[in-house]
Amino acid sequence: MPKLRAILPLLFLALAAVAGRGQQLPALEVTGRDSESVLEYDPRSHCWTATNGVVVRYDSAVLTAERGSVNEVTGEVVADGHVRLQRDEMVWAAEHLRYNFQTRQMEAQQFRTGLAPVFVTGQGLHGILSNRVDTATNQIATTKLAGGRGNVPQGVYYATNAVVTTDDSTQPFETVRAKSIKIVPGQYVQARDAVLYLGGVPVFYFPYYSRRLSERANQFLSMPGYRSIYGAYLLNTYTWFLNEQFDGTVHLDYRQRRGPGAGADVNAHLDRWGEAQFQGYYLHDKNPQIDTFGPPPPANRQMVYFNYQAEPLTNLTVKTAVRSQSDADVMKEFFEQLYNQNPEPSTFFDVEKFWQNWSLDAYAQPRVNDFFETVERLPDVTLTGYRQQIGNTPVYYESDSSFGYFHRVFADTNGPVTPDFAAARGDTYHQFTLPQTLMGWLNFTPRVGGRFTYYSQATGPGATTSEEYREVFNTGAELSFKASRIWPAVRSKLFDVNGLRHIFEPSLNYVYVPVPNVPPPMLPQFDYEMASLRLLPIEYPDYNAIDSIDSQNVVRLGMRNKLQTKRADGATNDVDNVVDWDMFTDWRLHPRADQTSFSDVESLLAFKPRSWVTLESETRFDPSARRFNLARETLTVTPNSTWNWGFTYYYLRQDTNNLPTAWGIGSHVLMNTLYYRINENWGLQASHYYDVTLGKLAQQSYYIYRDFRSWTGALVVSLRQPGIGPNDFTVGFTLSLKAHPRFPLGTDVVNKYGLLGY
Repeated sequence: MPKLRAILPLLFLALAAVAGRGQQLPALEVTGRDSESVLEYDPRSHCWTATNGVVVRYDSAVLTAERGSVNEVTGEVVADGHVRLQRDEMVWAAEHLRYNFQTRQMEAQQFRTGLAPVFVTGQGLHGILSNRVDTATNQIATTKLAGGRGNVPQGVYYATNAVVTTDDSTQPFETVRAKSIKIVPGQYVQARDAVLYLGGVPVFYFPYYSRRLSERANQFLSMPGYRSIYGAYLLNTYTWFLNEQFDGTVHLDYRQRRGPGAGADVNAHLDRWGEAQFQGYYLHDKNPQIDTFGPPPPANRQMVYFNYQAEPLTNLTVKTAVRSQSDADVMKEFFEQLYNQNPEPSTFFDVEKFWQNWSLDAYAQPRVNDFFETVERLPDVTLTGYRQQIGNTPVYYESDSSFGYFHRVFADTNGPVTPDFAAARGDTYHQFTLPQTLMGWLNFTPRVGGRFTYYSQATGPGATTSEEYREVFNTGAELSFKASRIWPAVRSKLFDVNGLRHIFEPSLNYVYVPVPNVPPPMLPQFDYEMASLRLLPIEYPDYNAIDSIDSQNVVRLGMRNKLQTKRADGATNDVDNVVDWDMFTDWRLHPRADQTSFSDVESLLAFKPRSWVTLESETRFDPSARRFNLARETLTVTPNSTWNWGFTYYYLRQDTNNLPTAWGIGSHVLMNTLYYRINENWGLQASHYYDVTLGKLAQQSYYIYRDFRSWTGALVVSLRQPGIGPNDFTVGFTLSLKAHPRFPLGTDVVNKYGLLGY
């Protein structure tokens, strides 16, 4: 028994030592590739010898080869024949490789490696990948490599005569060839004395070249071209990625007739502190284009845009935007893509807090650009009560209350300037609704509400109103129901129909507002009715033109029809709308002097006879004048990825009366876009814009796309022939990395302004 008591502690310590060692170093596993593999083990040297295929696993690393030797104690492997090593998302390939799984020391005469989208080949690979830090010096440790070739920092590999490419083909089109290279797996590649080759032709020399081993890699892009108003131009963009939080671009451009330009974009990704974007650009314009509708632009032209959006706390959002321009046309002439998105951008600051049934919003909007008309809100604070049930009653309550100081300033032009005016306004609106379902199918929602608005006496050179207290009462009700019928046996190969379901949804919405005690002409107009291609809402609080509120006795009549069928989409049968048709109009029971008995009849139709054919129609018909005010008809055909075609007819009746709701100059055009992919490498597109009023082809554009495997190229030719001013001819060319494509081959929607560089 004493001997046993003495032996047990020794056995326990021995097992603990083995267990501790097992926790520190994972087990090395050596297996054959298949049944023909031959493995031999020497217990004296602790070495495995393998032929006809071997697989070595250590932690998350896997090595395969035709033959090799493995020391299970030191973790060193000497492998030959189609050697593949995968570790930390990177794959290394060589014919002969010496590698230590424990220290990650590696040597190879020739090798290939990569982490998509970047791939590297080279010679004389040496180094180790162990991020051990010397605690005495707090520096990355160095290790003496085999053969006495000196110390190499741990976590780094070095090679010579290397080639870096983003093309995973055996014969890459785009390559960077360097005399020496440094690889930090999973992070970056650095090369010295590097030359960029395109198709085997040297085009650029880099004394120093660095490339991140990730999709967020720095890149340089040049876009040469010619445009009538620019002359020859060269637009250069360098995209950089500092880290996960900051990235951006630097622009350095030259336009022959307009001069040099430079700018920068910076994006900040601040997690819960939001997203911020800054855009700045400046050019000294040698030949500013004269705009007959406004003052001549200055020679020094610039734009500064800033956006910020965040949710720093739960249900608290912060948004701000600053839009500063030197003149009204700088965006139109040099950044047409941004101009088309918003021709008159505003500057604002907005903070909003949400609760379950309430929200509080503080909104400030100053005027930054004198050439844009603006309603300054300094500030406008709004408390909104969402529709909510009152206790256990069937009654629901909603409200909208605001207070602010408003200053309406008009655009500075060559002509007489409309004098501005300002006033304070406090407005509160409350409404009660009683939603019900009658007879189990009819939805009936009566409502009653009231609004009280205070206006201070207006100030400023254009002030014409005095202090006013306006009261508005409203009531009404909404009726609607939904009916459907199914015909499961209906089949049609022509229309790809597999059963039909018809859904019918009529609606009636009645609104009554008596004449307010103060009519709109006696109030300062800050929030007023504006031009809209869609019928405006008639019920409160959706109708938000607070200062234009007038009497109403109107019924909105609506009708929606849907025809649905099941269409095969892969392995599933999805419900698809063959027809989706929505129509509505306003029947004014007591029209005002400026109204007719019926508003325009608005129709929204989407007809999809096949899954790849869509016809969309949007029209507004004036029944009193018996004419169309708006017609937009679009046909889209996309049968496959080889070709697609889109055709649009657009008509907008001219409306130049002196009212805020006037649409302005009309339009009558035909638009056509055809895309055809010739093969895997080539694609063509043509776009035409025919002005029916002028009777001529106002714009035509032609695109040629080329896939260079690692690059995508596009050649664009465009000609504009406007009714006023000179013709505008442009030819542009661009290249972009496939890893970061600006214009992927085969895309159905082409960013033509981006292709042309503006």
